[in-house]
Amino acid sequence: MLKPLGDRVVVKPVEAESVSAGGIFLPDSAKERPQQAIVVAVGPGKTLDNGTTVAVEVKEGDKVVYSKYGGTEIKVGGEEVVILRQDDILGVVEG
Repeated sequence: MLKPLGDRVVVKPVEAESVSAGGIFLPDSAKERPQQAIVVAVGPGKTLDNGTTVAVEVKEGDKVVYSKYGGTEIKVGGEEVVILRQDDILGVVEG
């Protein structure tokens, strides 16, 4: 797997629903880019100017919501993942 550096986080996007709430089938071209993902790897944290490291606030297995256009999409081992900075993560989905 990919080991992120600094305050970066590797996430696997959760696929968008293929049917709308009203029951209408959505083709791939109409689906929005996923904004929810499962954290698969976490970097050690951000190193501040004074030398201390601030740990990343999320952990592996967390379901998160991230900025619509945040991160870099890549393929690793045939799987599509997104590398984000912690600042691109908006929140953790509870439950």
